[in-house]
Amino acid sequence: MPPPFARDGRMAYLLDGPIFARGAHGKNVRERHLPAREKGARTLLALPRRFRFEAFGARVTGTPMFSRRAIEAFRKAKSVAVLTGAGVSAESGVPTFRGAGGLWRERSAASLATPEAFRENPRLVWEFYAHRRETLAPLAPNPGHYAIASMEDRFARFTLITQNIDNLHRVAGTREIVELHGSIWRVRCANPSCGRAARSWENRDVPLDPLPPLCEACGGFLRPDVVWFGETLAPARLRRAMAAVDDCDYLIAAGTSAVVQPAASMPMAAARGGAFTLEVNPEPTEISPRVSEAVEAPSGAALPRLLEEVFGG
Repeated sequence: MPPPFARDGRMAYLLDGPIFARGAHGKNVRERHLPAREKGARTLLALPRRFRFEAFGARVTGTPMFSRRAIEAFRKAKSVAVLTGAGVSAESGVPTFRGAGGLWRERSAASLATPEAFRENPRLVWEFYAHRRETLAPLAPNPGHYAIASMEDRFARFTLITQNIDNLHRVAGTREIVELHGSIWRVRCANPSCGRAARSWENRDVPLDPLPPLCEACGGFLRPDVVWFGETLAPARLRRAMAAVDDCDYLIAAGTSAVVQPAASMPMAAARGGAFTLEVNPEPTEISPRVSEAVEAPSGAALPRLLEEVFGG
């Protein structure tokens, strides 16, 4: 299937129900009812090109989404950094486990994703992660993921910094990735005295058997190679991320609430270095007034549109 932002593509990524076309400042100015084929599902539909971005819910045809300054800065950029958060993954159906309804077995993710919870009940914690892996396994990248992957070959230097652990950016084809919070599809030994504790490896078994999974070297429990609440980021990952932020002349923050540190401060760090900073998010965040430009739209709508406006598709 060609990517939704292909020059001659007619595919639109559509949510069931009413589709609101939005102007450059997010104001609802028009509505089209385009039912999806499956109730409540994200569906790819063939639509006339003039309706394509209306179906994304991001703009009215003919209304620019980005300023000329944002477009020209992106076209001239030599080094681009992209920072992504949970909002990008949510467009693929990845649960965020935040807010009301963000519970699993009446427990919050924050109460399970901790070293203390793992020490107290490793099986319960692994049941939670096994559930998440089973949920993620059938999901696919969305147009935002593919747009980011397409950027990598257009610039001399490119780095994706993601807070997401679902691996969808790699599936979409992005190669230069800093996974700040690790990956749910990698594991490592939880026994600090084991020789395998210092490295991680891929494990894509769904379902997991045994549960909890065991280390072949020492017989102890394996753990997901993710950063839990109360843990610090891996120094090497953080250094790579900050090097990319310091080097970039254009930074895009997409689908992030801009409240989790140190990622939340990265756009401002890039701005202090002279970079153009573009925020793409359906709702305003704390950094919206401080970036060079803020676009209120889903990344699956805005990022393909940015590529089309700058490079023609």
